[in-house]
Amino acid sequence: PWSQVVSEAEKIVGYPTSFMSLRCLLSDELSNIAMQVRKLVGTKHPLLDTARGFVYDSRNNLQMRGLVVLLISKAAGPSTAELSFQHNMVSGIYSSQRSLAEITELIHTAFLVHRGIVNIGELKSCDGPLKDMQFGNKMAVLSGDFLLANACTSLAQLQNTKVVELISSAIGDLVQGIYYENSKSSEENCLTDDIGISTWKEQVFLSHSALLAKSCQAAMELAKHSAEIQDMAFQYGKHMSMSHKLHSDLQPFVKESSSDTMAFSLNSAPAVLHQEFLGREAWIKQIRELQEAIKAGKGVTSAIDLCRCHGNRALAALERFPPSEARAALANIVYAVTRF
Repeated sequence: PWSQVVSEAEKIVGYPTSFMSLRCLLSDELSNIAMQVRKLVGTKHPLLDTARGFVYDSRNNLQMRGLVVLLISKAAGPSTAELSFQHNMVSGIYSSQRSLAEITELIHTAFLVHRGIVNIGELKSCDGPLKDMQFGNKMAVLSGDFLLANACTSLAQLQNTKVVELISSAIGDLVQGIYYENSKSSEENCLTDDIGISTWKEQVFLSHSALLAKSCQAAMELAKHSAEIQDMAFQYGKHMSMSHKLHSDLQPFVKESSSDTMAFSLNSAPAVLHQEFLGREAWIKQIRELQEAIKAGKGVTSAIDLCRCHGNRALAALERFPPSEARAALANIVYAVTRF
């Protein structure tokens, strides 16, 4: 299972990645924000769930990005160009690469927090008092900005122009991806968006894969690895995170117990592929009984194939790294998200 793959991988990189962003998360400024967030208890502000997730879900998906950056750094090992810096390594990972893993986590966390901003115009009375929800939004903006500012300060301290360029472009990709998600979901007719699988892949790359892909590449740049190794690290990060997203999209359709209780998005991969196979007009007619239709159609099997295809491409990229327990752990992460 996923949690076992993660805990085994954490042993390889030297410590649990859940400690990675702890230094920042335990700072005075953020603990002050955390105290303020407690005022939201009793409301349905999503910032509360996000905060709970940091505490309870760190064993699962939240720390995955930083962990992968550390594993790929260890799998690649020291480069011949960086021999003079090898005294700076702990458990086969440079201190600059550990900083980068932390930066990647902080950026991901900041965007998770920002995603918890609610549309005040769409609130119902059961969500909580209006002033509490407005306060929650202020805290989400402030705490997300605080984490992002910390990440940018640490990024500058790495003193590597190419790495700054890569991670800055990943932040730009995230903004673009999330803007696209939100502009679509706020439209009345978002149920009938004509989105094909190639458009879906472009959007998912921006909002889910770019940060990890570019962080893996940046980790190779910090160790002065060749352009080819940098590209392989990018490919692993990209395809593994695409598999990860497809795996989570598929859960409502492949889990035995999901019946009608598990929420799913009409922009998830099985829904998009089902729509492509079915044709536009028939899709609109089917929206009401959609979940069962997708379960019975070709969308699910096709999404599983696509998930495994990205997984295979991630594994192919790993072949360029020498065999090691870190490389094996990166492969296990792929196996965990391509198993159904």
